[in-house]
Amino acid sequence: MKFLDQAKIYIKSGAGGNGCVSFRREKFIEYGGPDGGDGGCGGDVIIEAVQNLNTLIDFRYQQHFKAERGIGGAGRNMTGRDGHDCVIKVPVGTQVLDADQQTVLADMTTPGQRTVLLRGGNGGWGNARFKSSTNQAPRHANPGEPAKEAEVWLRLKLIADVGLVGLPNAGKSTFLAAVTRARPKIGDYPFTTLHPNLGVAQIDGDEYVIADIPGLIEGAHEGHGLGDRFLGHVERTAVLLHLVDGTQDDPAQAYRIVRTELEAYGGGLADKREIIVLNKIDALFPELVEEQKKLVEAEAGKSVYTMSGAAGLNLSDILRLLNRFVQEDRAEHGSAPRAALDTGVRRYERGAMPPLPDRQDEFDEDEGDWYTSLDENGEWRP
Repeated sequence: MKFLDQAKIYIKSGAGGNGCVSFRREKFIEYGGPDGGDGGCGGDVIIEAVQNLNTLIDFRYQQHFKAERGIGGAGRNMTGRDGHDCVIKVPVGTQVLDADQQTVLADMTTPGQRTVLLRGGNGGWGNARFKSSTNQAPRHANPGEPAKEAEVWLRLKLIADVGLVGLPNAGKSTFLAAVTRARPKIGDYPFTTLHPNLGVAQIDGDEYVIADIPGLIEGAHEGHGLGDRFLGHVERTAVLLHLVDGTQDDPAQAYRIVRTELEAYGGGLADKREIIVLNKIDALFPELVEEQKKLVEAEAGKSVYTMSGAAGLNLSDILRLLNRFVQEDRAEHGSAPRAALDTGVRRYERGAMPPLPDRQDEFDEDEGDWYTSLDENGEWRP
């Protein structure tokens, strides 16, 4: 199955049904009066996070989603049926962004979580609603509210506890294959990994998810190599495992390049807890291992650990160290998945108009819609 972590879709809510103009006319019954029913409400466009999906590949083949319009009212005070909602199912960890790809409309981090993206139009009133002592035979009814349309982007940010970062060929995929049952592609050439991989590691009765992303190179934030587009998949992690190839001539520079790219990307990655590991020590003499380790420690200003993913050296120690950080994070933030640090989630209330970004609160008569903005807490202000 092809991995796809970004997709653009077009959504449209259902229009409200029209109200009915009708009068009760039965034999031998005088002054029947108006009996036109109301129209039904249009369906909503709802997005739902589900567990059995891990890619957005389905949206490669279907981009348009429409809710059903409400049914119009009828005589004898019969109200039209509401339109069926359109439910869009996405993987857990998916963010919904506006057309500008900057404003986050929803962050789906919990299985079963639902968010209404577009509300259906209200149904129009039938003429029975307008009868009064001064207007006993109204001959008008309201039309249903029109449908609403929008273009949104879906961006998948994987749910994981540990993120692997490093230059290409640092041994990230080898480590993932050694400590989990994942089987990523492994090769002796750069950029063997072309899309993120997940694996579940187990140690001392605990388990946690490790995410492996394609390697970074110098200038990745400017689009060099595969760029930094995959760094979003480690935004939600509790700790980063930074692998440095010990067989390089200058491991300190390798560490410095990756740290520079993390800082340029933003999203709080540079501030995350980090474990630095010198990899591939099975290919070095013990004296050279110590020398390379000291170079990286001088550059990073913190302790550096050593291991070999291919030979299986010190893997248990690294897993226990990662598990300690993961358990501390879970004790602090709970067992629920961590939200990405740069998201401002808007929460919608039933019956409220959906917001559009970068507008003040006002009603646009030309487009017939309400505009609103986020408050200082990043939540939608009704």
